[in-house]
Amino acid sequence: MRAKRLQLIDQKRTDVLPLEIDFVSGKTAYRRKYGHTGGEAISRAVGIKKGHRPNIVDATAGLGRDAFVLATMGCQVHMIERSDVIAKLLDGALRRAMEDEKIGALITENVSLTCGDSQQALFQVPFEPEVIYLDPMFPPKEKSALVKKEMRMLQEIVGKDADADELLNVALSKATNRVVVKRPAYANFLANMTPQTSIKTKKYRFDIYLVKK
Repeated sequence: MRAKRLQLIDQKRTDVLPLEIDFVSGKTAYRRKYGHTGGEAISRAVGIKKGHRPNIVDATAGLGRDAFVLATMGCQVHMIERSDVIAKLLDGALRRAMEDEKIGALITENVSLTCGDSQQALFQVPFEPEVIYLDPMFPPKEKSALVKKEMRMLQEIVGKDADADELLNVALSKATNRVVVKRPAYANFLANMTPQTSIKTKKYRFDIYLVKK
């Protein structure tokens, strides 16, 4: 712990910086300030419109970056993270964000967190989710460079999300409007299930599965 911040340290690799989650400064803060000016692809994918901010469950929270940005756009976001270790890092980051004079009130109102397996936790969220957001671990790409060091460390902790196909089916049964799946541009559709539409960026895409209730 440094300055009341939990860090994850890989003692086997001296070339890897400690992993910590910080919503107040760094890359996430930059995205909050500048990343969605003019509208990020993710905002369109989840259905943000003028006068409407859907409530969202991020069922694969990970480092919480997308969930945090969606919350700063005005969405109520509940994060689910199955790794106890990552959930503790997220909890610490949220507590610091809640104490920040600029964003504290917004985060306190809009963000919550559960540590657990999403296939069970989706039935216990504090609201009926309009949107369920899935960002499972990206499948490896042949002949590609190694993933970023922090993502490599995350993968070693949470695994390869081998149950992501099953999670998509559970999400489709719980969302009232849509399920959004973030995938790398080179990857097949999750569970080989074709979405109604996709929003593409240079490196990845958001596959959108509309739900009829």
